[in-house]
Amino acid sequence: MSLFLNKKIPPNTPLQMGWRGGGGFTLIEVLIAVAILSIVLAAIYSTFFLSQRAIEGMDESMGKLQESRRALDILKRELDSAKFVSGDGNTFFRMLDRDVFGKQASQLVFTTFSILRPGLSRIVYSIEEKDGKLNLYKKVESPYSAEETEGVDIFEDLEDFTVEAKYKDKWVKTWDTDISKSMPDEIRISLSIMIKGKKVTLSDISRPRVGRSV
Repeated sequence: MSLFLNKKIPPNTPLQMGWRGGGGFTLIEVLIAVAILSIVLAAIYSTFFLSQRAIEGMDESMGKLQESRRALDILKRELDSAKFVSGDGNTFFRMLDRDVFGKQASQLVFTTFSILRPGLSRIVYSIEEKDGKLNLYKKVESPYSAEETEGVDIFEDLEDFTVEAKYKDKWVKTWDTDISKSMPDEIRISLSIMIKGKKVTLSDISRPRVGRSV
């Protein structure tokens, strides 16, 4: 026993090194592990940012669709309540066929009952160019006053704004009650916007009811 205890232990043996030889990591192993971890983290962050960007793009597209749908619904309701009385110069309905930069840009002027002001209102929808984009403007005025109000920008960056009226089973882009002496039975409104590089068109049809039997 004493002989074993007095025996010198050779250097660099597991006993001399405190039995650490099989449980540690070399510098190269640590560097390799760090490199692999960096690659994995980079892949995770890349996937996260791509997903986040896709979600943001989807939210923006959905927001633009909802905004255009809302504008279309409001215009349809106003046209449903449009009023024209033959011989009354304060009531009218006019559609003008226009284009801006080769894009359809109808102009619409009519009298209707609007929730924005009491009584009868004169409403004007028009397309104006701003910073290279087509924006839809709206004016709400009194039909009994010559005073004009400033238009409000209600939709930005349109591709097309088209208003058509049905006449003898055909859709026409101009109408003037001063000439026709009557309102169209059906009015089709269309808004076109760009969604992820594709042109998307939303349409609805109004059937004016004021002064007509239901």
